[in-house]
Amino acid sequence: MEIPSSSNANCFDFAFYDYLLSHHVSSSTSTSCFDLALDFLAKPETETLFGWHFKNLKMEIPPSSNANCFDFALYDYLQSHHISSSTSTSCFDLALDFLAKPETETLFGWHFKNLKEKVRLMKTCFLYVKKCRRRRNHEALLEHDHEGRCNIMSESLRRSIICFRIQDVAIRMILDLLPAYFQYIQSGYHLDFDIIESAVTRYREKIEMFLETDLKKSCTAIFIDYYPPGDPRLVMDLIMCLLEALAWVLRIGELRDTIRNRLKLLRNLIGFVTMQGLECSQLTDLLTYTVVAAGSLISVCPLHNERVVNQMESEIYQLIHEKINLLDLQVRETFVHVLTASKKQPRSSYDLALQKNEDPVVGQFIGSLRDCLMDLLGSYASFQVPVKDQILRLHEEIRCLAILLKQEEKLGDEIKDLIGVVVSDVGILTFSLFVNEIKEGLPEETDLGLFHLHKVLKYMVAEVAHNFPLKSPYSSFNYPRPNELGCMDSFLENLKELARCDEADDSIGFQQDRIQMIQKDLVFLRSFLENIKEQRYQNGKLQAFWSHVMEAAYKAELLIDLALVGDKCEDSLDAVSRDINLLKIEAPEIHNGQTQRVNKTSLHIPSQFTITMHDEDLVGLDDEVETITHRLTRGSKQLDVVPIVGMPGLGKTTLAHKVYNAPSVRSHFHVHGWCRVSQTCSKHSLLVQLLCSVDSRSPDEYLKEDENNLANKLRQVLLRSRYLLFLDDLWDVEAWNLLKKSLPNDANGSRILFTSRCQDLSLHFEPNSKPHHLRHLTDEESWTLLQRKLFGTKDCPPALSEVGSQIAKLCQGLPLAVVLVAGILAITAQDSWEEVAKSLSSIVLEDEYCMKTLELSYSHLPDYLKPCLLYFAAFKEDEVINVRRLLRLWISERFVQQAEGKRVEEAAYDYFMALVNRSLVMGVGQRTVGGAKACLLHDLVHEFCVKKAKEESFLYAIHTWNPLGLTGPSNPHRVCVHNTGELKIWELTLIFPNLRSLILFGGDDFKHEEEDLGILLPKLLRVLDFENVDFSYSFPVEVVLLVHLRYLALTGITYIPSAIANLSRLETLIVKDANFDIELPSTIWFIKTLSHLRALNHPGVDPDGFIFPVGSLEVSPNLDHLDNLDLAIDPSPQSLQKILRKLPSIRRLKCMECYNRSREATRNYNKILEFDGLSQLESFHLFGFHGCGFKFPLNLKKLALSGNLQPWSEISTIGKLPNLEVLKLLEDCFVGEEWVMKEGEFPKLRVLKLSELEFRNWTAFSDNFSRLEKLVLHSCEELEKVPSCLGECENLEMIQVTRCRESVVDSVKQIQQ
Repeated sequence: MEIPSSSNANCFDFAFYDYLLSHHVSSSTSTSCFDLALDFLAKPETETLFGWHFKNLKMEIPPSSNANCFDFALYDYLQSHHISSSTSTSCFDLALDFLAKPETETLFGWHFKNLKEKVRLMKTCFLYVKKCRRRRNHEALLEHDHEGRCNIMSESLRRSIICFRIQDVAIRMILDLLPAYFQYIQSGYHLDFDIIESAVTRYREKIEMFLETDLKKSCTAIFIDYYPPGDPRLVMDLIMCLLEALAWVLRIGELRDTIRNRLKLLRNLIGFVTMQGLECSQLTDLLTYTVVAAGSLISVCPLHNERVVNQMESEIYQLIHEKINLLDLQVRETFVHVLTASKKQPRSSYDLALQKNEDPVVGQFIGSLRDCLMDLLGSYASFQVPVKDQILRLHEEIRCLAILLKQEEKLGDEIKDLIGVVVSDVGILTFSLFVNEIKEGLPEETDLGLFHLHKVLKYMVAEVAHNFPLKSPYSSFNYPRPNELGCMDSFLENLKELARCDEADDSIGFQQDRIQMIQKDLVFLRSFLENIKEQRYQNGKLQAFWSHVMEAAYKAELLIDLALVGDKCEDSLDAVSRDINLLKIEAPEIHNGQTQRVNKTSLHIPSQFTITMHDEDLVGLDDEVETITHRLTRGSKQLDVVPIVGMPGLGKTTLAHKVYNAPSVRSHFHVHGWCRVSQTCSKHSLLVQLLCSVDSRSPDEYLKEDENNLANKLRQVLLRSRYLLFLDDLWDVEAWNLLKKSLPNDANGSRILFTSRCQDLSLHFEPNSKPHHLRHLTDEESWTLLQRKLFGTKDCPPALSEVGSQIAKLCQGLPLAVVLVAGILAITAQDSWEEVAKSLSSIVLEDEYCMKTLELSYSHLPDYLKPCLLYFAAFKEDEVINVRRLLRLWISERFVQQAEGKRVEEAAYDYFMALVNRSLVMGVGQRTVGGAKACLLHDLVHEFCVKKAKEESFLYAIHTWNPLGLTGPSNPHRVCVHNTGELKIWELTLIFPNLRSLILFGGDDFKHEEEDLGILLPKLLRVLDFENVDFSYSFPVEVVLLVHLRYLALTGITYIPSAIANLSRLETLIVKDANFDIELPSTIWFIKTLSHLRALNHPGVDPDGFIFPVGSLEVSPNLDHLDNLDLAIDPSPQSLQKILRKLPSIRRLKCMECYNRSREATRNYNKILEFDGLSQLESFHLFGFHGCGFKFPLNLKKLALSGNLQPWSEISTIGKLPNLEVLKLLEDCFVGEEWVMKEGEFPKLRVLKLSELEFRNWTAFSDNFSRLEKLVLHSCEELEKVPSCLGECENLEMIQVTRCRESVVDSVKQIQQ
């Protein structure tokens, strides 16, 4: 017996030591553990309440006569876990089994999951301490405090004591959980909250004590002082258990991801080289480094207290830099050494790994290598371009290798033999990138290694390619055809920007003169294509030339963009440049032989029109007929226009025809005439049609007369007569301009009735005219019409009533759809109607007339609007689309050209309204000062967009992911994928290497899986919308390699990495459902193109914002283009001013208090926060800042406040804003019982919303509301009445009251009277 003699050993150590020795626990006596256990259980056995538990544990075999069923069950349970055997981990196994089933419970499961992870950590520490080898040479140790070591004890005894303590915690936990567990079993697996809470609380105290004493001190000392065990898997388990423990306490963000990535790299490296066959003796340095890193981390991080950990972030970062620095030269040499050794193993280790189902080890190691490269790029952004290109090239090789691993079932034996060696080579190359050596250029051996690796991977890809549709970026592709000239303009603009960048910093990896030559030739060809734009439709040679030019331009753009991501393709670019130059030379020769100009082609409505829709098809529109009739026969005596507008197929012509032929209308007018206006109409044709309809003569009598004679004849016929002219299907103002001189105004009540898909067309005829918007049919009206078309006057068979009504509802109130589907159902077996209902839109669209009706609207759009309409194909059918999101996507796609004197956002909204005015898009919901919040398409229009987008190689919508069965265009530019739960994201890179835009729609439960080797995104993406895919708080790091990215939307992340600066073209960054404020790195200031920075949450959820770094602001550039921002700030006036000075162009701002680590907002009383320096600010929403005062810019138009808790006297600051039009005072923004408005305040206020305010009295003057149009009162439960002077407001259109007192409602009624 060794006797402890040090004064440092505390009483507990001596007592423990004596106790262990008295039980011979360190001897070889095999029953000592049982004796100790029995001694443990003796005293508690006498306890009244739980003594039977301890008694049962003591019993080796229950007496057969007295043992009840429960005793036998407990005995059997304990025996099945060998609790009485000599297996030292049995207590941990039993505890884990106790916790397994309750872990799945919805309500309390997280308690048990947390406990399970801590038990696993204890078990791993126990095994590690028990199996670790001799102490290492102290001179070779990393720095460690030796004062607290119990160096007086023998090594084996010291470890035995630690193991005993760990076991004791587990055994005590079992005893604490036994009552709860057996109650859980007896109750039929029902958890009792009180028992669970009590047991969990008792054990939590013990586990926290263990973490802070034994694990943090004793176990850590063992980790640092002793050689690791002979089993590398034990070290790997230790890392995983540590990661699980840290996940509970580390705040979600960059620190957690950094620790996770570095520890995972160590674990995955150990796993890979072990799988390759390296013996433990060859891994000593690697295992030692890994365990010391883990021990150092444990010694610093409190594993049970989240708040304490997050307060120690800077200390933890320092520890990472010192102890887990993967860029350290000595560390990387260790990595290279083991990987080199792994290549010398004689067997096909990867093949064996596949057989043992260990393939994830390889994939996880490759993922860690990619993270390592990303870390290198993010840490050292100042690399020279050639170096960065080489690093990107290596990253590309790793991507390729990751893709190959995904094809394991297609790998031949020879490829499997190569996999392990190639992965080792990739690791060696990655860890050979020593920072000090590569700032100027890579070593020659690294260059040669990259070259060799590229050749080997090229061979491996070729072997796999025939089994999977791997596509080369240079394979043939169908370029998008809508608005081709607009796309070329965008490319030419990019070339100009590229030339400017090349002049500025020499960062382009190819010659500037080559870009200038391509640019110069394409400018010439662009002008030439403009001249032949109309002729090409009638001339095959011109069309072929057009196609050659566009394809050459797209190839040039592709190759230049590839060069920017490290794939030079110089020979290919030279070839394309020569092709473009030859086309320039050929252009004049082509044009000289093709001088004849032709008229624009037009689509003519077929004669089927006259038989498809009839007057009897008007169901439920009697009110519409009456309204139009009144407008024609009553009102002003002046010549007036009556427009009927609506989407295609709504029945505009049918309604107008019925009104035109109504007896009351026929008798009211002396002269009646009509004409059908085609897309490309001539004055001569219109005049002939009108004259023939007026006097019933044959067209032959007028066809030979010139336009002037015809115009005079029409005028003479109409002069001094009350006439009605019906102009059917107007597309633009041209037809009106051709006819208006022939239409006299004799102030006798003459009318012009016309139909159009364009809602604002009448404003060009008569500025004060109001179009009649033809409504959709109700579901009941649609069903009535469908029955009439199918059964006439007979009743629908009862068996078909339900499905028939469902089909009618699916027509969404469009008469044309109802009529067409009636024709389909008439020839469809009645038992197949359900199939028609499932694919109604696509079936109806197969009808030639329906397709041509929509084609007519599409072909008449200006070229710049066609891609905007087809973009709706990216969204789901019946989806309500946020307009601002849609406009940002259009802008990022470069569909929108900035108009003179307008911001690009205003031009984009004009595009949107143009589609609304053409009745192709429906606005949903109104903003407070006008404009639509959201929009949607009729199902038929949406289906048309999907088909047309695919046909035009514009966008490919995938609804069911089947990579081997895709039938879309080769190498499409844009893809949207629905049902992303079926998607393997890495497959996109295989199938769509040239993809420029990707929108993913995921289900509510879809989350990105880490095991999917990262996301392996196509590298040329410009638009990436992951708004419906949850990344569980971690930023997908590969995104920062997408240097062409302009639009990025992500969900569930809480920080942005510093490498985001690599996205130098980024304009829009949207983060959805972060649930925390999002930290931005200092590099964010260098993304000069950034204009839109939004943090979106579901309605009713506290808002989140972006936290800007305040350090080094003096040397950081301004974000001059940032227009729209959600900002979270520390409400320190100094910090606020520093940030705002960097954001001079902000136009829309949401600003909220920055929460501290515990999500508690700081309180700041008597502070004035100054926003008046934001000269461009128009819309402002403030959340929080309790008790602070504010200074606002005078140009502010819209203001919303919530949670500010200011006295009502402070509102005068707001009342003095001269341009304020919208004011929203929301929950707790002002406190006090009375709001007294002063005369002259709010001179331009149009909209006022008061919500959840606790004031009682409201006093105002009439001049406060001189321009008020809308008042909204919601949940102002103390308010007694509204000011009576509201009745004097001439512009007031609406007062909306919800959840207020009856007295408030009564006062509003008095005002309305």
